Amino acid sequence: MAEPAATSTQESMENPPRTDKQAIESDEPLKKKLRTGSEKKREEDDLEQRLSGILCCAVCLDLPEVTVFQHILFQCTNGHLMCAGCFTHLLADARLKDEQPTCPNCRCEISKNLCSRNLAVEKAVSELPAPCAFCPRKLPRHALDHHQRRECVERPTHCPYERIGCQWAGPFHELADHEGVCTFPEQPGKEVLESILAMDEKSEDKMKIYQNIVKLLSMEKTTFTDLQLRPYRTDDFITKLYYETSRFNALNQQWVVKARVNDDERNPSHVLERHLTFQLILKSRLTTPLEVQFIVLSGPFTTTKLTPKIFRVEFNNDNTESPHSTLPLVDSAECNKLLSGKTINLRLILAQVQK
Repeated sequence: MAEPAATSTQESMENPPRTDKQAIESDEPLKKKLRTGSEKKREEDDLEQRLSGILCCAVCLDLPEVTVFQHILFQCTNGHLMCAGCFTHLLADARLKDEQPTCPNCRCEISKNLCSRNLAVEKAVSELPAPCAFCPRKLPRHALDHHQRRECVERPTHCPYERIGCQWAGPFHELADHEGVCTFPEQPGKEVLESILAMDEKSEDKMKIYQNIVKLLSMEKTTFTDLQLRPYRTDDFITKLYYETSRFNALNQQWVVKARVNDDERNPSHVLERHLTFQLILKSRLTTPLEVQFIVLSGPFTTTKLTPKIFRVEFNNDNTESPHSTLPLVDSAECNKLLSGKTINLRLILAQVQK
């Protein structure tokens, strides 16, 4: 009974398995090696990293977020990629320094006319996986925002009765358990009323803004003017950037709007946070004081995001300039978008206050 086993052992010693080199020399097909799950995962991660390195922005070396504006990728004439935020920042920096904007890789000239969007890369980036901020899952970048806002069970959430005072906050999968023990639905009306009154105070502040806008638009003498602010340079040894409109007529008077970056800071190109301040200047001579209210909005065919704010100034022959007021932009990125253009387009609503 032991002889067959000894014979098979002897045959295996006499005929050892062929190596890959011997199989190639004998024209026999190579046997495929089975990959383990960890090897496949390692190869996928390696591919993702290589693609991320190829498709990333040449400035921030990161992939753009898939949002309404930030997912856009521009390319220079030589094909180097720049995300929308970095692209507008480069153009804004060049405007502040009075230089020609160039690609950070090849130094070719860039502008909104010379550069174009790369739709193929934008679609490829939107399909690359990205980790969820709350759970271990990885999803395509175009589906990540919806997952984190609607589907992820680990996403942070608040109690539905937060509006009447409940302070509970936690992951979404614990919300049902909390609702079963939350005592706020059973609170007496007096305590609920206190919370509602506190909310009403906050909403009243927002309503006042819109009520004042309606009052401004309903005044007897109101004008709408679309402004185009052009860039200029001061005559100082170190020139500074400022913007100015041509003269325009409103309320039977001649006006000019001027704007500057970061309150006339010496080197606004060295800081990341930027803002614009502006002033309304009266160019006509008055016979009687003139009190006006005005609001600045984004101009036609622009995407500038401004927070509505009403300004009130009284002009006379001794006071022909309004104080420098901050243009109510949503954030610094909106300021870079304005600076990156050849001109700044705004709409001015000016009304005379009747005494």
